Amino acid sequence: MFTGAHTILYSRNAEALRTFFRDVLAFPSVDAGGGWLIFATPPGELAVHPSEGAGRHELFLMCDDIHASIASLKAKGVECAPVTEERWGLSTYLSLPDGERLGLYEPRHKTAIQPER
Repeated sequence: MFTGAHTILYSRNAEALRTFFRDVLAFPSVDAGGGWLIFATPPGELAVHPSEGAGRHELFLMCDDIHASIASLKAKGVECAPVTEERWGLSTYLSLPDGERLGLYEPRHKTAIQPER
């Protein structure tokens, strides 16, 4: 029934974010018309967490080695928050060119997109 998921990031500086995803993260893209880039993303999964307050949405990129990923990103000038260890894995946030942040985590649990570890 479904062929994929389309994620949208809203930004006050969309062009800077498009450049970041194209040039820094090297996500493949297509021009949907008029220079409007649509990026391919790595395989994904969806988790639903309980919330005491209003619902919210977060986007995290997943990696196999968070420290190697951070080193690669830092070499490209990307700032990352300190890594925190959670019961489910290691996580950090990348600083985006528009001042927002993007999550990055190394799961330590079974994932829906990788063979059992």
